[in-house]
Order: sequence, then C-alpha cells, then structure tokens
Amino acid sequence: MHVATAQLPAIHDSDDKIFTAGHAVVVLDGASAFLPVPVPASVYADHLGSYLRDALNAAPDADLRRLLADGIEHTARQLDLTPGRSPSSTVAIARELDKRVEFLLLGDSVIVLPEEVLTDARMDDLDLEPRRRYRERLAAGHGYDSEHTALLRELQEQQAARRNQPGGYWIAEADPVAAEHALVASHPVSTAPWAVLLTDGAYTTMDHLGLDDWPHLVHSDTGKLADMLHHCEAWEAHGDPDAGELPRAKRHDDKSLAAVRFTALPACIAGSSDQ
Repeated sequence: MHVATAQLPAIHDSDDKIFTAGHAVVVLDGASAFLPVPVPASVYADHLGSYLRDALNAAPDADLRRLLADGIEHTARQLDLTPGRSPSSTVAIARELDKRVEFLLLGDSVIVLPEEVLTDARMDDLDLEPRRRYRERLAAGHGYDSEHTALLRELQEQQAARRNQPGGYWIAEADPVAAEHALVASHPVSTAPWAVLLTDGAYTTMDHLGLDDWPHLVHSDTGKLADMLHHCEAWEAHGDPDAGELPRAKRHDDKSLAAVRFTALPACIAGSSDQ
C-alpha cells in the first residue's frame, strides 16, 4: 500500500488528523461541540486516531466497527468525556486485507473510489432550517456577517440535539454505540486499486473547482497534493471570499487528503496480528 498525504494547515495546527498503519490509513476531521468542552477537537481527533492506528497495527483484520467502538470508548475514558458535552470527529478508514480493500465512514468526510464516492449524508439529510437560510444568504451576497454567525449558532444547537440519536446523525464522540452506525464497504483490489480519503473542507472546494481527476491524483506526490490544497485556499480567499459562488459555513475549513494505491498482499501477511 502506497500513501501520499497533504494537510492545510499542518497537522499540529489542524483539527484534521491523518494516521497510517501498516496496511491502513485513517483520516479524521475533529469538530468542536457548541457547549463548552473539556478538550479541543484537535486533541480528541489525535487521541482517537492514535488508538485506531495502533489497534490496526496490532490486529490488522479486526472488525472495523468494533475497533472504532473500542477507540471511542477508550478516548472518552482517557479524556473524561461525557456524551453530548464533548468534541466529535468524522472517521474515514481504508484497509487492505489479502486481495480485498475495506472502508469505514462515519460523518461527512468522503472516500473516492474508481467507481463510486462513499459519503455519509445523514447530517445534511436533516435539512435543518438554519443551514438552508445561511446558504441562501451567502448565495445572495450577504457574506459572513453577524446574522450568519447567529444562524451557525442556531444550527449547532439543533445538530447537537440530534447527534448520535435515532433519526438524527452519527459521529465519533463519547458514545461507542455510534460506531455501530458507521457505513462500511468491501471491494476486491482488482475493482478498487486506489482510494482518496478527504475531509469535507478539501473535497467540497476541489469538487467545485473541477480538481477531481482522481486516477491522476493518486499518482501525485505529497508536494503536488499540498499545492492543490493551497490552490483551493487561494481561490476561497480571492475568488470567492464571501462564499457567494460556493456557500460554506466558513471561508476556510481545514483541508486534508490521503491518496492510497493498494497492492494485493499474501494471505499470511494480511492475516498476521503482529504487524
């Protein structure tokens, strides 16, 4: 498995985190809760991502949902977190096992494959009024004014009431039950020889600008991927600073991506638990 990554800002200044295990990659996008929380979203994502990386190295063939549940429980215990009053994070995992690749997605990050785009649209599907209103106002040219800030505050309150609830949406936070609702997929390496894992801050702008030549992108090195993210941020700053063309909650969201090319592994390696 070959992995090239890029982040903007750098990992230590970002709520996005990328971790690479022996035969897997994990991408997280931390989000702060509306209510005061005991630790920043970046700390939560870093702890959860570190656990997932180490667990994938220790047990490469572990059930991904079970592994995520254990990671959420461990992180909540280590950071003394309480459901509903904690930071949260999306989770995207790509793992290679023998001649198959497996994927897990929880939250609004994206996994692009040769024949499909894996997304978790449950938060957007709530279609909450404050989200519709702030997007309409941005498209009408109002920009990031005080009314926009008020709408985001209202939106966060409504989302918090629906977080990790039936009929709402599911995200990694402090309740391990959320992992049971993660989306999973499995494909032969022959039909999914590569994948691109992106946080929404990267995917949304790249998709809008037509920077979606994914088969070419997976052969790019880290420098070229970083240049692409800088190009996206420059366009946000100078081409669409008030988000009239591409309505978005804030002018610049953290941007991260991991471009992965898979290689089939011998069964004796893929099944080993001591990598």
